[in-house]
Amino acid sequence: MKIAVVTDSSSYLSKAEADRYHIRVISTPVIINDHVFHEGIDITNEEFYTQMRKTTELPKTSQPEIQEVSQLYDELAAEGYEVVISIHLAKTISGFINSLQSLAQSKTNIKIIPFDSHITVRLMGYLALEAGRMAQEGIELEAILARLEDLRSTIDENLIVDDLNNLVKGGRLSNASAVIGSMLNIKPLLTFDDQTDKIVAFGKVRSMKKAYLKSEQRFEAVQAAADFPYRLLVLDANNRPENDLWTKHLREKFPNLTIEQSYFGPVIGTHLGENAMALGWIKDFEKV
Repeated sequence: MKIAVVTDSSSYLSKAEADRYHIRVISTPVIINDHVFHEGIDITNEEFYTQMRKTTELPKTSQPEIQEVSQLYDELAAEGYEVVISIHLAKTISGFINSLQSLAQSKTNIKIIPFDSHITVRLMGYLALEAGRMAQEGIELEAILARLEDLRSTIDENLIVDDLNNLVKGGRLSNASAVIGSMLNIKPLLTFDDQTDKIVAFGKVRSMKKAYLKSEQRFEAVQAAADFPYRLLVLDANNRPENDLWTKHLREKFPNLTIEQSYFGPVIGTHLGENAMALGWIKDFEKV
C-alpha cells in the first residue's frame, strides 16, 4: 500500500525535511489589514512580526481552501497513492480537521485519514516526520497510526506569553487584566489541557526567568514519571537570541536529552504575540 503524508504549514518543517520524506505541506492563510498572505510562501516570520507591530488590528487566520486541498489529494491519487494520512493542528485551535473529515467522506479515488495532532507547531511536525519515515519504509498503515497515537499521547507544551496585548485583542483577556499584568510584569503560563486539548492557564509568574524555571520543573516531573526519554523543543516568537540562551541552559541541565529549537510562525504568532516562548516535549522517537 502506497501511503502519502500531508500536514499544514504550522508544523514548521523545513523544505529539506518535507522533501526527504515526501511530505506535502498545505499553507495556512494569514490576513493582515485585509491582505491575504500564505504562511511559508509569501511572507517570512520577520515580515509578519514587523507588520503585526505596525497594525492596530489583530491579524486573522483562515483555513486553507478546501478545493485546493481536494486537488492535492487528487494529485496524490494520480501518483499512485492509495491512502493519505493528513496530520493537522488541533481542532480546538482550528476547524480545518473537521472540514477534512467531511471531504474524506466524499473522496472515492483515495482514502483520506484526517489525524488531529491535538497540538501544533513543530511538535506536530515531529508526527508528520515519523509518519513520513515509516511510510517510506513500507510499514503498514495500522502500525503507523498506532505509532502516531502513542507519540501524540506524550506531547505537551508550556507557553509563556510575553506581551498580553494579543490575548486582549483576541478576546482571551480583559483590557484591565492586561494593564495590571503589564504593570506587574506578569507572565501567564499556558498549556494544552490533557482532556480537552484546549489552551488553558496553569499559572502565572512575575518574570521570564521564573517562567522558565516553572516550565522546567513541570517537565522534570513528567520525565521522572516516564520509563522512556523525552525530546525537548524550545520555541520563540521572533526572539531567537532568547531561544539560544534558554536552549544553552537546558542542554547544560539535561545533557542526555535531545534538545532542538524552533519557532512560532505567523499562524500561531498571531495569537501568542511577539516574544512568546515555549518549552515542548515528546517521547524521543529516534531513541524509542
